[in-house]
Amino acid sequence: MHRTRIRIVEDALDANDTIARANRDDFDRAGVVVVNFMSAPGAGKTTLLERVVGELDGVRVGVLEGDVQGSLDAERLASFHVPVVQLNTGEGFGGECHLDANMVRTAIPALPLDDLDLLVVENVGNLVCPAEFRIGEDHRVMVSSVTEGEDKPLKYPLMFRACDLVLVNKIDLLPHLEFDLQKFLHNLDAVHPGVERRLVSARTGEGIGEWREWLLRAAAREPAIA
Repeated sequence: MHRTRIRIVEDALDANDTIARANRDDFDRAGVVVVNFMSAPGAGKTTLLERVVGELDGVRVGVLEGDVQGSLDAERLASFHVPVVQLNTGEGFGGECHLDANMVRTAIPALPLDDLDLLVVENVGNLVCPAEFRIGEDHRVMVSSVTEGEDKPLKYPLMFRACDLVLVNKIDLLPHLEFDLQKFLHNLDAVHPGVERRLVSARTGEGIGEWREWLLRAAAREPAIA
């Protein structure tokens, strides 16, 4: 029974990877760079996008917004006059806690790929499942807020290993928390040595310039700055 279960999981991931490659082919044909944006619920993904989507000079950016239900985050981002497509996993996908390649594929016809340079896929808030499913992205970025504790890289190592950039958000709250930033960074290096990281505050704007610059370089397909 245990071996059968493992086989089923492997088959599901293999099928997902096949669809992810098809997605990637479509994105490449359109010349679109895709960023899979992940975090736990409430870490600040949407606010961090609000800080930058309207100020990526020369880059045509769109957003695919993933949620189980509702469109609140999509409505917030649409106010910046960028193309936003809502993808709810509760509508025909069993309310999954992540986006997979097939879900993203169903949304591709609604995306104006030929008019985009950069597509940010804001994944469903979760520290486990999104890391397991490729969607055809070029980059993976995750947000970890200081309110979550220093131990998160050790408790959810796959998520931290799977990403190309870690945004440590809500650093404006550090004076009010018993959060050891150096311990967090040590734990981060323990599971993903040398991964790029940026210290940011979506509320105050600290570090947002570096986050914007990272996206600009990604959209231009330039090497990242460590």
